[in-house]
Amino acid sequence: MNEQDLITGCKANDRRAQREVYDRYSPLMLAVARRYTARDADAEDVIVAAFYKVFEKIDTFTEMGSFEGWIRRIVVNEALMLLRKKHALRQASELSEVNPASYSVPAEAVQRLAEADIMSLLDQMPVGYRTVFNLYVVEGYKHREIAELLDISINTSKSQLILAKKRLREQLEKLGYRAADG
Repeated sequence: MNEQDLITGCKANDRRAQREVYDRYSPLMLAVARRYTARDADAEDVIVAAFYKVFEKIDTFTEMGSFEGWIRRIVVNEALMLLRKKHALRQASELSEVNPASYSVPAEAVQRLAEADIMSLLDQMPVGYRTVFNLYVVEGYKHREIAELLDISINTSKSQLILAKKRLREQLEKLGYRAADG
């Protein structure tokens, strides 16, 4: 079935179409959920809740954008709800004087790392750092959107990103990855 047939089938509560949507998109969406959670079990919980919502809210999909993107947004929102439930985002703090330029991650270091290595480094970060990093760097959200999603200030979002980059840079340096300029 093509994507349009799957969407039409899901809107008609066709279990076969729902199963195919789940089979087609769940591996990718599990990877998305995993970026926000430290435990595989939590990521699986996010996927279950997200796909339940996908099938429950399929009539709200306007087909103006990407179906995969629509599912991804639901997965990210479910991951954030899980983190909120666990109070994992309450430790976010705001810094007033931080120089963002001094905390960049060398591009060549990121290119040399395998995805599993990056996931391992992200897992070692505090939840707030990891969440803001994923939303900003991976998902492409702006700080204003992140602040609204996480119910934090824009400056807290910026601070968390700066601190996440700093932590990632420190971890990369410990592993022997060095910036090209020094």
